[in-house]
Amino acid sequence: MNKSFLTAETEDVGKRLDVFVAEKLDMTRNAAAALIEGGGVLALKKNYKLRAGDVIEVTLPKLREVDIIAQDIPLDIVYEDADLLVINKARGMVVHPAAGNWDGTLVNALMFHCGNELSGINGVLRPGIVHRLDKDTSGLMLVAKNDFAHNGLAEQIKEHTVRREYHTIVIGNLRDDSGTVCAPIGRHKTDRKKMAVTEHNSKNATTHYRVLERYPGFTYISCLLETGRTHQIRVHMSHTGHPVVGDAIYGARDKLGLEGQCLHSKNVTFVHPRTGEEMYFESDLPCYFEEILRKLRMR
Repeated sequence: MNKSFLTAETEDVGKRLDVFVAEKLDMTRNAAAALIEGGGVLALKKNYKLRAGDVIEVTLPKLREVDIIAQDIPLDIVYEDADLLVINKARGMVVHPAAGNWDGTLVNALMFHCGNELSGINGVLRPGIVHRLDKDTSGLMLVAKNDFAHNGLAEQIKEHTVRREYHTIVIGNLRDDSGTVCAPIGRHKTDRKKMAVTEHNSKNATTHYRVLERYPGFTYISCLLETGRTHQIRVHMSHTGHPVVGDAIYGARDKLGLEGQCLHSKNVTFVHPRTGEEMYFESDLPCYFEEILRKLRMR
């Protein structure tokens, strides 16, 4: 069992207990309610209203062990050496096992390809995963084969020296040919599965964008990430009023026939953690992305 003590600050006064626990432990409100009803929060009901200075004792159940199965799933490997891989992830592939997706993930495929040669820093469910892409985001990802490489790559991401360029199509006509969105991102207050631009329990986030092509009602852009928050490009572009095509979660009404966002990790630049050599890799746009561009160019 894992015990935590959560202190209510002035900003938490009047919140329901389940909302407070969900925010502090980064879980859904339903999960927090289930934890409370199961006795995981000492002697309080889920609708208890917090007062300043309240200290809430929470006991989290021990995580169950999960056997991750190696599966012979084809991988598009752009580069590989003894320390790392650069993978061109397919659209629709989940990166690591989680509830509802215990197999068929990139991690299952990596375990088959690499055996035990994957870093263990992110635990049993995410071996080798230095950073992740959403299920419907395609393109380049870095994978570490050992903890030395993982630490080196993670430090570069932390220091913003890994250059990651994404291509996407957004709804509407961006006013400027280039710009920067600098807005903090945190968990959505009412929908814990979503992120949002918010000052509450958030982290700074910066996205630089550049227009590549314009079409009636749509703009094809590249985005450079200075930070790497969850759903960052999707949230930032929605915040500007130009959500990513296909992304109904963040407000794209016209999806051009897509289920899921039109977003591709196009290229990545980093320094090899062992050799010190600067590495650059680029991937072609996937077929679905090229087909959307073709249709837009014909309008």
